[in-house]
Amino acid sequence: MKSLPRLAKTTSQRIVRNPQQAFAAIFVMFLTFFSLAGFILIFAGSNTLLSYFESRPQVTAFFKDDTKVEQIDDLKSSLNETGKISKLKYISKEEALAIYKERNKNEPILLEFVTADILPASLEVSATDVKDLSSIAEILKNEQSVEEVVFQKDIVDTLIAWTSTIRTAGAGLVIFLLVTSFFITLIVIGLNISIHKEEIEIMRLVGATKWYIRTPFIFEGVFYGVTSAILATTAVWGALLWFSPVLQKIFAGIPLFPVPTKIFFLLLAGEMLIGILIGITGAYIATRRYLKV
Repeated sequence: MKSLPRLAKTTSQRIVRNPQQAFAAIFVMFLTFFSLAGFILIFAGSNTLLSYFESRPQVTAFFKDDTKVEQIDDLKSSLNETGKISKLKYISKEEALAIYKERNKNEPILLEFVTADILPASLEVSATDVKDLSSIAEILKNEQSVEEVVFQKDIVDTLIAWTSTIRTAGAGLVIFLLVTSFFITLIVIGLNISIHKEEIEIMRLVGATKWYIRTPFIFEGVFYGVTSAILATTAVWGALLWFSPVLQKIFAGIPLFPVPTKIFFLLLAGEMLIGILIGITGAYIATRRYLKV
């Protein structure tokens, strides 16, 4: 423990003497952690989007004027028996009129000749999984009491496809960059070992232990990981704050913003832990391979 300050000083001196190698390692790990943080935020955001659309009435069935209450109740029971329904809401003609008036309260001309009789009753359906919406829509279309089914299939299918693609591509990119960061750490520390070969030989001659010789290189790997994690998380946080006004307009009404501050502290803690693990593992393997101690 008494030697730790001295070992830390040795580590800082070696990093300062070789800034190009340190920059290369930090830059690659920065890209890794920036991509990782971005992927995690996009992943969380896509889940929020899916949850939002799953909680909304995704399929709306409009009934014929002569539909009886018993027929509607039977249909609701049939839908619930499928186990795919999260929410059912019946909108009567009178409720439909109230909704219409609320939405057009600033357009009095549109309200003059509209009565409850000309508006259809409807059933709003939400699914537990957006993938089940197509089968639910088919059930409603086959009902004789249903006049029309409104189902934004293209929007839902596109959302599912994009979410799946982002998750797969993001995971692949992050894994690739993590592996690249590991090997960059391995190479940079291996080069530093070669540069300080004479210094290491002198340390051996004066009786330095294996761990005393290895520790500065392990500290170096940890420094790269922690510094990269801090810079990447800060950059992602700043970028999100910068683009938040635009994103809030695009996703108006969807509870994506503001992103809780604790999310970024959790990201920082997680990325620092990953950075430390990469740094220690890469440095340890490099010293095992290149240091004959």
